[in-house]
Amino acid sequence: MEYKIKNIVKGALIYTIGDTIASLLLGQFNLYRLLGMILIGSTVYAFEIPNYFNWIAKTTKEYSGLKLSIYKTGLAILYFNPLWIARHLLFIKLISFRFIEINIGLFHIAFMSFLVNIPISIIANYIIQNKMPLNLRFISSAIFSGLMAIYYALSAIWFN
Repeated sequence: MEYKIKNIVKGALIYTIGDTIASLLLGQFNLYRLLGMILIGSTVYAFEIPNYFNWIAKTTKEYSGLKLSIYKTGLAILYFNPLWIARHLLFIKLISFRFIEINIGLFHIAFMSFLVNIPISIIANYIIQNKMPLNLRFISSAIFSGLMAIYYALSAIWFN
């Protein structure tokens, strides 16, 4: 299991920057959300994502070529699925103290968000899993996720 200070810092900064941009665009910025995203990025995401990427690398080491690329990309997309998106949206609602907005509708928003971004997600996860060395995958994924945080926040408006 991996939980390193460099990933803690990267997770705290990158996820927070992406979410802060999203919250500013939506007029939903608040200090609690900022601090909460620092906490989530530096703990939950900094722990689970590098470990999952390590697992992908170990699980797929026997494959090569196109099969390897498809398998690694598919496993990454399976991880960042509608439940992951719904959990991210739930975190935002919790740290923003917007408890009244926590309902089953988050799953609908997450599912629609996932479906719409599949083409982008396939390309990004292909690049992250197949073109980036393992030690750069978390930061690459965090940057992509920071950009996606903006999309997820907007999708909460678009798909609600």
